[in-house]
Amino acid sequence: MSCVAIIPARGGSKRIPRKNIKDFMGKPMIAYAIEAALTSGVFDEVMVSTDDMEIAEIARKYGAKVPFMRSERTSNDHAVTFDVLEEVIENYQKNGVTFDACTCIYPCVPFLSGDILADAYKIYLETQASTVMPVLRFECPVQRAFRVNEEGFLAWREPQYALTRTQDLEASYHDAGMFYIINVHDMLTERLVICKNAAPIEIPRKVAQDIDTLADWEESELKYKILFNK
Repeated sequence: MSCVAIIPARGGSKRIPRKNIKDFMGKPMIAYAIEAALTSGVFDEVMVSTDDMEIAEIARKYGAKVPFMRSERTSNDHAVTFDVLEEVIENYQKNGVTFDACTCIYPCVPFLSGDILADAYKIYLETQASTVMPVLRFECPVQRAFRVNEEGFLAWREPQYALTRTQDLEASYHDAGMFYIINVHDMLTERLVICKNAAPIEIPRKVAQDIDTLADWEESELKYKILFNK
């Protein structure tokens, strides 16, 4: 079973300029994703898909490969993750290299570890899932959610659960947005990243962090200092 780690990191970043290589606690942000992939022991190759020469140079410095540059088509604001992964797989195939699975690791994951990736890959092999993805449990039951009605008052979204005890409600989960391990055949057939038979790996909330704004970035640095005594 061969697997390639693909870290998509284009140069354009609107809300946090140069986010993928901005210094985070002493290293470029993308270095954490590369190091997690390399230390997992899972991948036949760890590569970065980028349209940016500086990102490519930094990626190589930290041990990733950049065998080809990303095209203009997959570097614009409208390209989705599937487009990037499909292009990478097709470029490898043109060079006579094929993989059974690919793992998309987003570049801003400073709390991701090689152990989490290894555990997820074990689930992938054991379940024969099309996709394995990290998930977080919703802290509050989604069945007890409110909406604002036409009169401006709160109303239950699912009123049948208004009197149900929290512990009796089924747990719900959401995508942690860190990585996906995907069967290449299923991905190309369904043209999706989260394919039909997707299996979860529930991760601790402390290792998940969206970093979309400068406030998120500052919160992440504080969290990193606490977790790693920096």
